[in-house]
Amino acid sequence: MFKTLLFYLSLFSALFADNNATYVGDKACIACHKEEVIQWQGSDHELAMMIADDYSVKADFNNATFNYNGIVSTFYKKDGKFMVQTDGPDGKLHDYEIAYTFGIYPLQQYMIKFPDGKIQVLDPTWDNRSKEEGGQRWYHIHKDDNVTAGDVLHWTGPNMNWNYMCADCHSTNLKKNYDEETKAYHTTWSSINVSCEACHGPASEHIKWSKEKTLNVANKGFPLSLKYKMGKWDNNNSSHKSVLTDKEIEVCAKCHSRRSQLDDDFTPGDKFSDHYLAVLLEENLYFPDGKIEDEVYVYDSFLQSKMYAKGVTCTDCHNPHTLKRRGEGDKVCAQCHKEEKYTAASHHKHKAGSSGSSCVACHMPARTYMGVDSRNDHSFRVPRPDISVEMKEVPNACNLCHTDKEAKWAADAMKKWYGEIPVGKQNFAHALKALRNNEEGAVKKLYEVLISDAPNIAKATVTTYLGNYPSKQTYTTTLQMLRRSDPKVRRAALQALEAFPPKMRMKQTFEMLKDPVKIVRIEAARQLAGFPLGEVDAATKATLETAFSEYEKTMLFTAERPESQLSLGIFYSNRNMPQKAEKAYREALRLQPQFVPAYINYSNFLMQQKRAEEAKKILEKGIEILPEMGILHHALGLWYVRNQMKENALQELKKAVTLAPDNARFAYVYAIALAEKSPQKAITVLEEAYIRHSGDPQIVSALAYYYKQIGNTEKETFYQKKLKALQNFSVR
Repeated sequence: MFKTLLFYLSLFSALFADNNATYVGDKACIACHKEEVIQWQGSDHELAMMIADDYSVKADFNNATFNYNGIVSTFYKKDGKFMVQTDGPDGKLHDYEIAYTFGIYPLQQYMIKFPDGKIQVLDPTWDNRSKEEGGQRWYHIHKDDNVTAGDVLHWTGPNMNWNYMCADCHSTNLKKNYDEETKAYHTTWSSINVSCEACHGPASEHIKWSKEKTLNVANKGFPLSLKYKMGKWDNNNSSHKSVLTDKEIEVCAKCHSRRSQLDDDFTPGDKFSDHYLAVLLEENLYFPDGKIEDEVYVYDSFLQSKMYAKGVTCTDCHNPHTLKRRGEGDKVCAQCHKEEKYTAASHHKHKAGSSGSSCVACHMPARTYMGVDSRNDHSFRVPRPDISVEMKEVPNACNLCHTDKEAKWAADAMKKWYGEIPVGKQNFAHALKALRNNEEGAVKKLYEVLISDAPNIAKATVTTYLGNYPSKQTYTTTLQMLRRSDPKVRRAALQALEAFPPKMRMKQTFEMLKDPVKIVRIEAARQLAGFPLGEVDAATKATLETAFSEYEKTMLFTAERPESQLSLGIFYSNRNMPQKAEKAYREALRLQPQFVPAYINYSNFLMQQKRAEEAKKILEKGIEILPEMGILHHALGLWYVRNQMKENALQELKKAVTLAPDNARFAYVYAIALAEKSPQKAITVLEEAYIRHSGDPQIVSALAYYYKQIGNTEKETFYQKKLKALQNFSVR
């Protein structure tokens, strides 16, 4: 009873913490917290960013040279400053001063300041591993590509910009301060690195409390208490999950997640989703089974795990000050799991001391990023070589060690050992693969995930696909998902709802403007901006204006990004602000001439403005820069269709299908265009598309229709049955 009371007191204290605290810097902490500060010193957090000097710089600046595809960079010192001669934004060699170091191990990167406040991260990087590990050398993070000036990945380009891409996670109390009018940054921080207050929050009220212990403030003056855990773990048989569990994890998620930043106002204890939009299990980021593919920084992986469901937090396994594991190797697992049970050969079926007997090797398989940086998957999953048998692109823990064997060999071994292949908590690979590929039966698999005990992040991911299969049942399900407790699921449901007719979604979308979480509200606002709202009462108008203002402010926070300018262009266009819309579209293309969606949407905007020739020129400009982008040819083909230039349209639509054969929509539109003259040619295109997209209702419907046109009753009946099966699936 007493522990329960303490828990709720801690919870309410966190909710009503003083918001007037300010940042004071880590030097104010050492007098009382010497042990913690000493632990922090030398950690990746302390060394996350430093002023470039003889202490911080680890690389060879003794006139060292590095050749990258013919561009020779020279690293040297001049008047005590660290310098580099390398290719600038014009592709020519220039001399630059190194202002800051970035990170420490396994790579250390270097940053250069520009007059407009922009700070850019150099591509040539120092491999700070030992010589025995292959390090102590200059190294290019895009070594397998040919990144030159003008490329978004060139060190002077937008994707290597520190202010937007990196700053929020490598410094404390970072304020980006981008000025859209002057195109300049005025970025500030309280501490250059990840300091005490990055995790604990601003400490000024805590300092007051420490001097006057009778001061009545919550959490000793901090916005969040990180000391709330009660009792001991009892070997997987209980759950310690609470509101505060998520709050601790979300402090770490601020940086250890693949996400979009909505503002720079996050303070520990805030709702993560009020300030950041985390990715779901998206294609090219995650394999269909949810394992890491691209760099995703742990958070969304951890959300898939049984450990997260039980209430395990980051600091259960990692010392929050040193960042090291709380035990050597698998000893960290033995804090909760009975060592004698899980180290036994009866469990892991491998020789003691081998990699196959390791908890980490089997349940946290690693993947290498940036060429040398090995990172473990934090979804803590059961090895599933059987999935790799069916989906050859999906790796599995067994064959990461047994590289000379096939996945089937590993799957057969597991079946022999355990009688059947263990499935585990993350059993949604077949559904995600089917949904990504528009396979027949995909929607049934979607429902199997929704009614299972799959993690919420998997349910949110499949929910986004509900709109691809519009029916009474999927509509009802979408409305149900709008009421879920997880904001990721609610937002996903809103995205799915957008596929349904306006009359079926306006009321529900409007209601979501009152959602307690920002990522849901701004999605609702984005969609409502496109509704023909007509005359509304004063209260409704006020609600809408508040929502639209929040959405606009969120987009303007990242006004230096083409994606945000594109969103603003669409938003202003929907709200009948053509001048602001056109300015945003133009800015998107100025910021990144390779940004394909801006060409498509700007062209559509110009068509709406009755400026057809200008719309065509925009698409042609995009094709000139990016001739292999199928979507640009598709858009130009549609332009020709609208302007009654059918032969030109067919040429462009065909090219789009050739360049992007996996795009079902391109094939469908090309077939419709062909069908006017030759239904048989349309059928040929659709049959080829059907092989890839057997679950696409439009492809199947069109096949049934055109087979009817040519009098092939057998094929018409076949595809009508397929269509009926897609529309009337059963859910057990």
